[in-house]
Amino acid sequence: MSRLFGTDGVRGLANGLLTAELAMKLAQAAAVVLGHDRAANGSRPRAVVARDPRASGEFIAAAVEAGLSSSGVDVYDAGVLPTPAAAYLVADLDADFGVMISASHNPAADNGIKFFAKGGQKLPDDVEDAIEAQMAGEAPRPVGADVGRIQRFSDAEDRYIVHLLGTLPHRLDGLKVVLDCAHGAASGCSPQLFKDAGADVFVIGAEPDGLNINDGVGSTHLGPLKAAVVERGADLGIAHDGDADRCLAVDHEGNEVDGDQIMAILAVALKASGKLKDDVLVATVMSNLGLKIALKEAGISIRETAVGDRYVLEGMREGGFNLGGEQSGHVIFADHATTGDGLLTGLQLAAQVALSGRPLKELARVMTKLPQVLINVKGVDRSRVGSSDSLAAAVRAAEAQLGDTGRVLLRPSGTEPVVRVMVEAGDEATAQSIAESLAQVVRTELALELVSD
Repeated sequence: MSRLFGTDGVRGLANGLLTAELAMKLAQAAAVVLGHDRAANGSRPRAVVARDPRASGEFIAAAVEAGLSSSGVDVYDAGVLPTPAAAYLVADLDADFGVMISASHNPAADNGIKFFAKGGQKLPDDVEDAIEAQMAGEAPRPVGADVGRIQRFSDAEDRYIVHLLGTLPHRLDGLKVVLDCAHGAASGCSPQLFKDAGADVFVIGAEPDGLNINDGVGSTHLGPLKAAVVERGADLGIAHDGDADRCLAVDHEGNEVDGDQIMAILAVALKASGKLKDDVLVATVMSNLGLKIALKEAGISIRETAVGDRYVLEGMREGGFNLGGEQSGHVIFADHATTGDGLLTGLQLAAQVALSGRPLKELARVMTKLPQVLINVKGVDRSRVGSSDSLAAAVRAAEAQLGDTGRVLLRPSGTEPVVRVMVEAGDEATAQSIAESLAQVVRTELALELVSD
């Protein structure tokens, strides 16, 4: 059987794969695995539960909280909050674990459940496997005074906002900022945060109705934000995704500033203030080569990881580094957070604009993005990417052609018969030509074999 947990918790069609029954079983199993230490000491474990505003989050949260409380866990219901807020509150409350109900940037019909361990840390694979194994066992059945209690975490949003404001290197007074909250989890707290920081705030995508999350707005649809920034004459725009664990930006002219550019700006600023640990940024292999070139010139080195914010986190923990992230806008400030935080990222980026007195467009020039072409080759045997001699030869030839001016990356999908071909080069035409050539080799050499009866 396939593993229930994916790269970011359990995710799927709400009331399809992700039913109330499954949510309750997951919660009961998590109560045993994640609440064991406090239960062993004779006291009730404590858990923080939060969700994004999807309609299905209402019944899933109810099922999760029923599973936890019926297993002897005291539940602090934080309501609708960003994923990074849930992680922060687990640590702030000294809870045993947390549960976030969200499908991030997915459409409204999907939903997901992910857990945070004590301290707000993401779970390693072996702990997720232990939860999955526990689902087959007996759930605890305390009675009487030993059942868990459910209470509203009434000051959850305020605690989170105060924490973020405490990270500010410079207030945002006089700065005009447009926020796009993706009709998601940031709709309440992001506008309040930026107003409290002193910014003049205009908000779009902050009217969640349970069904419109990520629908034509947010970090996956930057068009409305670009238009609003230009129309309002704003200094910059910040776009969140549905659960607000990432952030992309737009400069005053409506140009996109992606995660690589945001990391470059923040890494250089942290180094200048002596706060970038070992002068290292942790980023994935998908980050633009221009990021590495720019940071090398600034005296900053990059530690590369596999794609996924969990791998960035692992790389940061292993080296004790304090800044890392992805091109998609997941940026992790280990000094202030245990996971990617779109509100924190946007706040820090806006603070650099205010502190420097320079437009975001000018700050973003710290790196030059090399043209990057990505082709998803479907219907191929992804398992043979590393064993095909012909494909390896084609990659070597492409790399020789590019020299130091570009690079090639072939990455098999983790879930589909797809191989992703990514090529960066000094110009768009060269990148496109080499990517198409390699994609054709992938189609030919990794074609799925038809099996006849």
